[in-house]
Amino acid sequence: MVANKPKLLLHVCCAPCCTYPVEALKDGFNVELFFYNPNIHPEEEYQARLDEAERYAAKIGLNFYKAPYESEAWFRATSGLQDEPEGGDRCEVCYRMRLGKTAQFAATNGFEYFATTLSVSPHKDAEKINALGAEIADMYMLKFYAADFKKDGGFKRSVDMSKEAGLYRQDYCGCVYSKKEK
Repeated sequence: MVANKPKLLLHVCCAPCCTYPVEALKDGFNVELFFYNPNIHPEEEYQARLDEAERYAAKIGLNFYKAPYESEAWFRATSGLQDEPEGGDRCEVCYRMRLGKTAQFAATNGFEYFATTLSVSPHKDAEKINALGAEIADMYMLKFYAADFKKDGGFKRSVDMSKEAGLYRQDYCGCVYSKKEK
């Protein structure tokens, strides 16, 4: 860890989505990774993504933290939103839940910034994610690093980096409803 760089806690949804954002952030920040994804189903898929994210963090030499798997809390939070399309109100509830837990961990553990890998996906609304991140950052007296990591070839770079690293790449967002949609 370089002493003159601020600490940034990066919420990681999966190893492939983590590749390019880490590359983009590492020159300006001491990046550490945080895995909190109660939306991922089934549990076997959750475990596969967690294991791959931990393996990738070890490979690139970054600290990795994980929160408990709270799928029941996610189902309660998204109750009544089952029929929402990908990117709708259900996703906003999900983003808020994951960013909130990340900010809480960051504030408790001495981070100045937090960010998320979510915006690297072409299926995710970076503007909505960044607005929620800024709102949550204020609640915890943190700074949110707003980004649209998919821009300027970021998504393609993440795909290429994932292939180079031999990472498991899933074909749906993670929640049971997005799996049905695909």
